[in-house]
Amino acid sequence: MSQSDLATPDVMTANLTAPDIEHCLSFLIEADALKSVLRANQLMDRTRFENSAEHSWHAALAALIYAPLAGADVDIARAIEMLIVHDLVEIDAGDHPIHISHDPASVRALEDAAADRLFGLLPAEIGTRLRSTWEAFEAMDSPTALYAKSIDFLTPALQSIGAPEQLDEERAIVEANLRQGRASRIAPNLPALFEFTLASFEGRATDPVMQARFDFWCEADRLKTVLRATPIMDGSRPENSGEHSWHVALWALTFAPLAEKNVDIARVISMLLLHDIVEVDAGDHPIHGHVTPEALAAQDAAEQAAADRLFGLLPEGEGAALRAIWEEFEAAETPAAIFGKSIDRAQPVLHNLVNDGGSWRVYSVTLAQIDTRVGVKVARGAPALWPVIRERITPWFAANALAD
Repeated sequence: MSQSDLATPDVMTANLTAPDIEHCLSFLIEADALKSVLRANQLMDRTRFENSAEHSWHAALAALIYAPLAGADVDIARAIEMLIVHDLVEIDAGDHPIHISHDPASVRALEDAAADRLFGLLPAEIGTRLRSTWEAFEAMDSPTALYAKSIDFLTPALQSIGAPEQLDEERAIVEANLRQGRASRIAPNLPALFEFTLASFEGRATDPVMQARFDFWCEADRLKTVLRATPIMDGSRPENSGEHSWHVALWALTFAPLAEKNVDIARVISMLLLHDIVEVDAGDHPIHGHVTPEALAAQDAAEQAAADRLFGLLPEGEGAALRAIWEEFEAAETPAAIFGKSIDRAQPVLHNLVNDGGSWRVYSVTLAQIDTRVGVKVARGAPALWPVIRERITPWFAANALAD
């Protein structure tokens, strides 16, 4: 399945009112808490346990990478939507590791209550749309949901296998999952990926094309250790670029009704999943930092070299297709890229506001600078969004004498 096969999700076409946008922002602020829900598996570098937000991004990226394995009846865009929202209920219900026994009825009740609360924060039509996406994933009664679930079930095993250091306890969990656990049950849905996972676990030779996709996905794991200037919304630590990529994809999915009718939301979401991938090599560069023309040129050169290396890991045609998505976002000339850029610029503003200034204080940012560095780009792609955000932030800048 090629990138051109990605279907556009069904979204509202009516404009949102300012109160609707406020409700969406409240939902997206609440969704940030997923970055603090820890899972049982570790990052590939073994520095810490993964959180559910960055897992959701990495799983959605896997759905994009392994799209050529999906059947013709699988809607890849819809599967990616499912993986973006699938763990949101863990904000209230928590994560439930597969190697620990749980009462399914109790877990389901907790998750249903979480879905009621979280999706209930949204305007009715958007809340219904996102909840139906989550419910379709949970039901597993369509080829698209089975594809998304298969990716979700296999990624923890792939993450363990991709780590340079293998842990005995973790290998035991992975083996049980692959041989008789839930991962074993999805073998008929994605046989090539299941066989690759099993062969990799057992140390057998693997298909070179499958290995190339896996190598790219493993490199992407490093994005979870690239720290940004903005903190997560509880202020406990800096946000990383992996969880940021998940969050802005959720922003785009939520604010899809704000996009112009000619914007392909599925492509926007693919852009946002990929937009920071070059930071694996090139690092993050805060927009409010001291930037000179020489620094910008050096940054661009580093990112192009990173794109050469990272997308070059993939099979030739597949790497070129994903790089084209990344380059389109960077150029910000198409309707999809313009909307994606607006979302990418809007998200950190809420982080800083919730954290009493966050990186604004670090870099002594003024409201006028926000207008020129952020507001113009947000308004270009989502003109209804910026006035609502600006109204939220103006009192903070006035109170902190940073309005000019």
